[in-house]
Amino acid sequence: MSSSPCSRRSLLKLAAAGGLAATGALTGCSTGPPPGTATWSMWSSSPEELKVWNDFSRYVEKTMHVRSLSSLTPSAGYAPKLDLQLVSGTASLVTALNGWMIPTYAARGSHRALDDLIAQDPDFDQDDFYPASQSISSFAGKTYAIGFDVAPAVLYYNKTLLDKAGIAPPSRTEPMTWAAFRELAIELSGPKGQYGFTCAPLMDDLISWIYSAGGNVMNEKQDASALDSPESLDGINFLVDLFVKDRVTPPISNLVTEDALANFLQGNVAFMQNGPWQVLNVRDAKFAWDIVPFPAGPAGSTPRVSGSSFAIPSGVEGDDLDLAWRLLKTLTSTGALDIYARAGRNNPARYSAGSAFEPPPANLGIVQQILAGKVGGGHPYDVTTNWNRVKQLLAQDLPRAFLGEVTVPGVLRGLTPQLDVLMRQHKDAVRQATENA
Repeated sequence: MSSSPCSRRSLLKLAAAGGLAATGALTGCSTGPPPGTATWSMWSSSPEELKVWNDFSRYVEKTMHVRSLSSLTPSAGYAPKLDLQLVSGTASLVTALNGWMIPTYAARGSHRALDDLIAQDPDFDQDDFYPASQSISSFAGKTYAIGFDVAPAVLYYNKTLLDKAGIAPPSRTEPMTWAAFRELAIELSGPKGQYGFTCAPLMDDLISWIYSAGGNVMNEKQDASALDSPESLDGINFLVDLFVKDRVTPPISNLVTEDALANFLQGNVAFMQNGPWQVLNVRDAKFAWDIVPFPAGPAGSTPRVSGSSFAIPSGVEGDDLDLAWRLLKTLTSTGALDIYARAGRNNPARYSAGSAFEPPPANLGIVQQILAGKVGGGHPYDVTTNWNRVKQLLAQDLPRAFLGEVTVPGVLRGLTPQLDVLMRQHKDAVRQATENA
């Protein structure tokens, strides 16, 4: 809930810009918390996450000397709840946004650009944030959020299994080539019931292979699909072939619920593609393991880099805006992100914050080296203003290629016309947002 006063004009603006149902948006304002309360929203789906955000609240109160009130929602229900809060004028002063959400909310006009606040604040050091985090938090050339976590996809490997096969561990700093990785995955799939690799047969994992091949989901003009480009096809086909032709992956039992982590923890899979946020879970493994950079394709090792940020709704004004900016800075400060790091949830978005990951395994420092561009070159997750619809469309048929039921070109022939429509809609949304800025 927000401590900012709501007005008919601001609610109409939010409802119209957001294209959201305005039912109940203009029926009046809730009383909300007392003025001067630092209100902020975040997703939280476990006791461990709850503890982190409670620690954040205490940090806010200690640092800002105001009451902190967090609105915590399970991750699956966070976006729908935020939509309703935005149109009803009850959103918090600061709201958390996953990277894929930022273009959507920025284009709607639901959240304000922060460039003026940044320019007026000599104490705010934007350069302390990893470049990938800054890119993910931007839209149409403007900054709409400030990052709190950011991380690249990496490759986990089962050291025990490799030792048993007499295979030396991969380099801790030099990414394997695709050819070398494929050869190892095939070799380690030799024994019955043993597999060389696992990942989710979905776009969130596939995109790292597309980026490393030099491709993308959309073209440079962002008005058409690029999944059928030679580069994107190289990335898609390489990964699909690992499933279908080379058969180095565990059998897929269900495309919707296929769990790479569960496969890896069984101890019979050599390599797993995943994010460093899984370190806490992989520590439960009954075997020795470590992480190495993502394999390098024709464009190098450029895996997807994802992140999350805090933003300010566009209806926050006046004294509340001053409070919101102070709150956003506090939530993304080095001190707050050190709390996040100590919890080991994910890698903080600031250079100056501590690492979220302490050994074991031994090579966790590779995450910061990738983010700093010293190893490989992680690729910020490029998404559209209608990314949810893009992902839903891709999830309908593309996963079937991982089962060998359809060819990749066959799938893309059917998907490309529909993707092109969504890309044109995205381009129009960017144009309109730029003109209205």
